[in-house]
Amino acid sequence: MKRKPPDPREQAKRAALNALKRARREADRRGVELSDWEGEFLGSVEDRVKTYGRAFGDPEKGAAGQALSALQHVKLKEIAAKAKGEKKPMARRGFRRKPED
Repeated sequence: MKRKPPDPREQAKRAALNALKRARREADRRGVELSDWEGEFLGSVEDRVKTYGRAFGDPEKGAAGQALSALQHVKLKEIAAKAKGEKKPMARRGFRRKPED
């Protein structure tokens, strides 16, 4: 019996839900306090992915087969890094002159 090829949208949905659960679980296990905003972000994105299969409405904000927009993906990576204890302070540098050669 032949199997149907996997649905890329379902795969993206499953991967997004797993990443959200992993970030929350890692923060709980290490005892890292997520801010109210971060907890609400994880919860609302998880609800939208479960309900609609993706967490954003505007197709220009993410790829067609993805469950998270580009910015949601970036924020999720930042939260996961914070949960792992890898969060580095944001290094901002002002404008500088280019060195003269």
